[in-house]
Amino acid sequence: MIVCLAVVGHQNNPLYIQSFTEADDVLKLHHIVHCSLDAVDERVNNPKKSGSTINEAFLGLLYPTENYKVYGYLTNTKVKFIMVTTDLDVRDADVRNFFRKFHAAYVDAVSNPFHVPGKKITSKTFAERVSTIVKSFRLNPAG
Repeated sequence: MIVCLAVVGHQNNPLYIQSFTEADDVLKLHHIVHCSLDAVDERVNNPKKSGSTINEAFLGLLYPTENYKVYGYLTNTKVKFIMVTTDLDVRDADVRNFFRKFHAAYVDAVSNPFHVPGKKITSKTFAERVSTIVKSFRLNPAG
């Protein structure tokens, strides 16, 4: 189950963060997202160590914690997508597919002529679309 999603700008500024859990966990999840930015920077700056190519948008599993797994995705414009999940047996193909849908929703949101680049995403349409994508991920996490 996805418990938190974040979109982080190229200067590590939060553009969108949404928790899908109780209010008690929100601060902890925000901390996990913030800490994952270091793992993203390490993957991007040292591609040989991580094994992924620099052209690959999907960064894979950034790091596991005791209760969560944190996945990352990097766009061409250096915008980072972070997903925190409680599922410990998620397939990479499912996560890649999720990030593709999430990225498409993000592109639609920032393509709005009223959106100011680099500012938080406040679109209700984007939030609803993200919720729909998250619900569809829950229905078929690992086939």
